[in-house]
Amino acid sequence: MLRPTAISVTVQKDYTLKVIFNNGETKIFDVKPYIKGSWYSRLKDFSYFSLAKADGFTVIWPDGQDICPDELYYNSVPV
Repeated sequence: MLRPTAISVTVQKDYTLKVIFNNGETKIFDVKPYIKGSWYSRLKDFSYFSLAKADGFTVIWPDGQDICPDELYYNSVPV
């Protein structure tokens, strides 16, 4: 079976994402450990972080930042 994919995301104030996957699971993913380096540091700006969207596969931001789909699913915790 293939890994579930993200179909919906809700940004939380603590830099976590509430993600609904296509298998019906809802999980919380903590983005804080990923916000480092020049590419992901843009996510420190909460107004930019809040632009996260699910693309039917993973979570993406307007300038191309994304979370590896495996990381998103396997490193998140059930709600």
